[in-house]
Amino acid sequence: MNFGIIGSGMIARFHAEAIQAMSNGTLKGIAGRSLEKTQSLATDFHCKAYESVDALLADPEIDIVTIATVSGAHLEPVIAAAKAGKHIICEKPLEVTTERIDEILSVCAEHNVTCAGIFNRRFYPAIQEFKKAVDTGRFGRITMVEAAIKWYRDQAYYDSGAWRGTWELDGGGALMNQSIHTIDQLLYLCGPVKAVTASMNCLIHEGIEVEDTAVATLEFENDALGVIHGSTACWSSDGHPAEVHVCGEKGSVFMADTAFRVWDFMEEKPEDARIKNELSTNSEQKGMGANDPNAIDFLGHQRNFEDVVRAIEDGREPLTNGQEARRAVALIRAIYESAQNGSKRIEL
Repeated sequence: MNFGIIGSGMIARFHAEAIQAMSNGTLKGIAGRSLEKTQSLATDFHCKAYESVDALLADPEIDIVTIATVSGAHLEPVIAAAKAGKHIICEKPLEVTTERIDEILSVCAEHNVTCAGIFNRRFYPAIQEFKKAVDTGRFGRITMVEAAIKWYRDQAYYDSGAWRGTWELDGGGALMNQSIHTIDQLLYLCGPVKAVTASMNCLIHEGIEVEDTAVATLEFENDALGVIHGSTACWSSDGHPAEVHVCGEKGSVFMADTAFRVWDFMEEKPEDARIKNELSTNSEQKGMGANDPNAIDFLGHQRNFEDVVRAIEDGREPLTNGQEARRAVALIRAIYESAQNGSKRIEL
């Protein structure tokens, strides 16, 4: 299938790299606000630079559009793409409020186009083994879960764009921008959250409206309890991996980025030796994108895009469909509501 990209910044380049590596997709062209940047990017990837978003959407050869604009500017291009009959893959978050996401999903359904989010961390082998262990009941009753994203962004990061650190266009801070992938993994593994209680603050950054540090306690529908720690104020020379922990009456697994730090079950199975051998981390592992967003590789995006193409061809929903993409935003917005109202318990 032929892809078009809307956006011409760092994320658009990342999308272009992933599309070029795909087995079932071809990059046709790019459109963005700056024609100069669009032409430069198109030259680098040997594709067409469209003079406008409307021109890209009018091209009948484009099947799928990826959205690589800033977070709070996803609604307009997604709706335009849907009305043009294009399938859509939108960078996280799908939008910065559930109301805006619901509008997106309604328009996509009306025009019978696929809408998928980008949650690239779902597509690494470790998370699939983790999910299998949960779904087959290896933990017994799940008791405690945790997502820990103890990352660092310097002041220059927030100063590099007027949209960064704003409620309107960033949608939030350390949770909505940096932690959302790990929060999505927690929901993917352990299911719906029924209530949250949270606190947040901006501790080391200046001139931003949003949090750089947040802690939330979670009550899951399955009665497990959980915690989310999300921050861009935790300095480390190499960067701390984002971690997801799940513990139950019969097992515990701690995953650091794309590998396991702990894989331990009361009842061992033959595949455990392979998983420990192939998918275990070591003490020298650096955090993937923890200190530098440019340090993330595009493999997860590539697999995410390939799954969407296969889903369209097979007539099924992709793994990161619009409703799935909505869940992490709904939880993060509930955390913000709790923290902004004196750590009030918020039911989802």
